Amino acid sequence: MIGRLIGIDHGSKRIGLAVSDAVGISARELTILKSRGDAADFSAIAEIAKREAAVGLVVGVPHNPNAPAGLPKQADIVHAWIARLRCTVALPVVEVSEYLTSDEARALATQAKRSPRDPIDDLAARIILQSYLDALSYGSATFPPPASSI
Repeated sequence: MIGRLIGIDHGSKRIGLAVSDAVGISARELTILKSRGDAADFSAIAEIAKREAAVGLVVGVPHNPNAPAGLPKQADIVHAWIARLRCTVALPVVEVSEYLTSDEARALATQAKRSPRDPIDDLAARIILQSYLDALSYGSATFPPPASSI
């Protein structure tokens, strides 16, 4: 793969961003955006993607197998956000599971000696993106994604 990808950990208050290297081997945390509504958030993401020369976006979707049936789930909210993002940003968008990434991000934050009060959204975005990069290297994912998943 040639080109950088932006990893996104969507949240209602904050959006964590990470970026890959140009060859798609490793991810690093980039920044945390304070959510200001879809239009402002999408504009900021598009600007960052342009600045980083990104060729695509990788968004974590929180699949919770223990969520009660019949109730709106966080994944539904994120899927709707991704649909609006796709209409705004002219880059391929890949959806990946972010199940347990917050736990992994907390562990990384502890290792990095971050304060327990510091947000970890950028670390979660890094984990989301790195898992996708790993899947690409193992051949269990493709980029760009098939047209049916865009």
